[in-house]
Amino acid sequence: MKIGILTGGGDCPGLNPVIRAVVRKSINNGYEVIGIKNGWKGIIEIDTMPLDVNAITGILQKGGTILGTSRTNPYKTEGDVNKVKENFKKLKLDALIAVGGEDTLGSANKLIKDGLTNIVGVPKTIDNDLSATDYTFGFDSAINIVMECIDRLHTTAESHHRIIVVEVMGRHAGWIATEGGLASGADFILIPEKPIDIKEVCDSIKKRHARGRIYSIVVVAEGAKLKGEELLQEKKLDEFGHVRLGGIGETISKLIEKETGYETRVTVLGHIQRGGSPTAFDRILGTRFGVKAVELIEQKKFGRMVSLSGNKIIDVPLDKAVAQLKTVDLELYDIAKEFFG
Repeated sequence: MKIGILTGGGDCPGLNPVIRAVVRKSINNGYEVIGIKNGWKGIIEIDTMPLDVNAITGILQKGGTILGTSRTNPYKTEGDVNKVKENFKKLKLDALIAVGGEDTLGSANKLIKDGLTNIVGVPKTIDNDLSATDYTFGFDSAINIVMECIDRLHTTAESHHRIIVVEVMGRHAGWIATEGGLASGADFILIPEKPIDIKEVCDSIKKRHARGRIYSIVVVAEGAKLKGEELLQEKKLDEFGHVRLGGIGETISKLIEKETGYETRVTVLGHIQRGGSPTAFDRILGTRFGVKAVELIEQKKFGRMVSLSGNKIIDVPLDKAVAQLKTVDLELYDIAKEFFG
């Protein structure tokens, strides 16, 4: 049996553990594995690399992906879908493992419906916004980075008596802001699921100062927006039609300073959240996902995605996983709100 594996979308810690697990499980079973470079672009252009034990040695602790990645959408350019199908045959693949988030797996789901059925999905996104799985790998690493960064910002904010607004990733869902902010003791957390009431934020900050707390940390997800206003974005779109977000942290910072009179600074964590080594949780989750993906291929359970349910690795229909985004559990957000102000 010959298995292909690709990683698409944004990079994140935990991708290499998945690749490593797929290769080890496959080789142990006598299968051949080839890596498809740079997501869907690699199968469109037949850009591949052999994956054997030597290729995966030492990659467990490495961030990013040894296969490279891209946001190439095979449904964006006419003829690319046919190229994917034709090249699947040219490469003599028996199955394909697609590792990615809503866009990469959304394309995989469309390809299955268009006749390329031998595909298994592995969920990857630091935003943790894929449905049908409790957690995606990469998320734990991201919130640990956010926590460490905010821990450092606490001390400088306190020393200078400043408000610091920390902008984190989260286009449509505020999981990173909520859990990263909760873990780091943020004084206010702003997420896409809840339009921002800037007066409420400023009133909370003023109350903190009135009782002697002369600094505050405000965490805001990049996709959050002010009540009654449009999402802040750039004009340029990626290949999946997503706008590039940015600017909400700066906007919030200026409004807070204007309303309260307190010196306010903004820190945008950006791609720092994607980088570095995966946490132990993400290394283990990625490993378990990779092994399960090969097992699904063995069982010819195509059109499925591996998933974490409680502490068990299960499989779910891929179309269910990409049907809608998983937004923040508002019960969890309510817990975070107990510590606002």
